[in-house]
Amino acid sequence: MGKRLTQIATRTGDDGTTGLGDNTRVSKDGLRVHAMGDVDELNSHIGLLLCDDLAPGVRELLVEVQHQLFNLGGELSIPGFELLKADAVLALDEALAHYNAQLPKLEEFILPAGNRAASQAHVCRTVARRAERAVVALGAAEELRETPRQYLNRLSDLLFVLARVLNRMNGGDDVYWKSERLAASNAAP
Repeated sequence: MGKRLTQIATRTGDDGTTGLGDNTRVSKDGLRVHAMGDVDELNSHIGLLLCDDLAPGVRELLVEVQHQLFNLGGELSIPGFELLKADAVLALDEALAHYNAQLPKLEEFILPAGNRAASQAHVCRTVARRAERAVVALGAAEELRETPRQYLNRLSDLLFVLARVLNRMNGGDDVYWKSERLAASNAAP
């Protein structure tokens, strides 16, 4: 990795550029910087979710996700470098299978709502999807490994499942969408 920061306010970004981990400077509105920023925002939202009362297994999983997102951000900051490993995607697959097995099958759409922790997990999910779109856009413009894209895709799925798990803490449930069309079709003879 590049040098560790010893000074935060360097003023080198005043011209609208930022430094990457390989010491190149790029525009702050570039695709790579957008992807890095979205991953950083996602990590921050997960940090906020960790302030809530969570089951120990969920807490440990999310702390590990934060570390992997930091790896992903580091990888994005150094073109051609690999920090996020494929086994991180497999870990998300295992967590998805574990937590999804505890939930009833979805038969209706649910709203991104419920208790505070579940609602924050939904915010994390939507930011993960945005980060994924940013990584896809970067991958269309520059060569990029598939692991970052796969990780964000799995993570957004996992965050949806975790929101459902968190809504069930203390006897809660999903918040179902009340579709007028579905209600009318269910009421018809």
